[in-house]
Amino acid sequence: MALDQPRLSLNDGRSIPQLGFGVWQVPPAATAEIVGEALKAGYLSIDTAEGYQNERGVGDAVARSGLAREGLFITSKLRNSAHPYDDAMRAFDRTMQDLQLDALDLFLIHWPLPRQDKYVEAWKALVQLQKEGRIRSIGVSNFYPDHIERLIGETGVVPAVNQVELHPGFQQRGLRVFHQQHDIRLESWSPLGQGQALSEPVIGSIARKHGKTPAQVVIRWHLEEGLIVIPKSVTASRIRENIGVFDFRLDADDMAKIRSLDDPKGRIGWDPRTADFR
Repeated sequence: MALDQPRLSLNDGRSIPQLGFGVWQVPPAATAEIVGEALKAGYLSIDTAEGYQNERGVGDAVARSGLAREGLFITSKLRNSAHPYDDAMRAFDRTMQDLQLDALDLFLIHWPLPRQDKYVEAWKALVQLQKEGRIRSIGVSNFYPDHIERLIGETGVVPAVNQVELHPGFQQRGLRVFHQQHDIRLESWSPLGQGQALSEPVIGSIARKHGKTPAQVVIRWHLEEGLIVIPKSVTASRIRENIGVFDFRLDADDMAKIRSLDDPKGRIGWDPRTADFR
């Protein structure tokens, strides 16, 4: 199954598996076991963050898996209290110690925190780490276009990825236009809308039509939309279910029906313009 997974090209010449496994809210003590299940199920991409406090478990799972490092894609994110340049450098060192890796595939600034106004410093640290070969690709998370334009204007470096809340109830259509213009890949967090999308009658009808589960339909929708998607589960059966999406396609009618679920006010998580936490 893993061999058939699609990859998307990035603007820095690299590529990323389009489907990954997220570990937000996965308990640190259980992370190694759960990520191990994901790797056995065929996931090649794992998404963590220092703020999740489970990087060590991800590193343990990768080390125990016996899988070739070059076949895996590991993402982490800079903690919110480490935006000043020197702090970002030290935080990255801790991330690498916990992940037990020599180089990271993708590192993101987790939140812009505009009230702190230090995200450009953090970006300069990531740019330097990429130049040193310690990070292969760099990007951001929860950034608005004006935040990204400032990064580009002050460093000349365009993020490869922006990871944002995106699901059928909040499809970020306007944001997508900007990212297409700048060749930045969008990656969807909470791709199932924290479960809300699974109870939508439209999704249920499409699932019955294809003999699939609602979760599989929503994940397939993300893939068809050209998005990177990182569903999370702590249940082995659902971990396997969520990767079983490469043997069917949604048709134009399916896609139109899911598009009708979009609500520009359907955000579930924090608004990046006002979020200010450490």
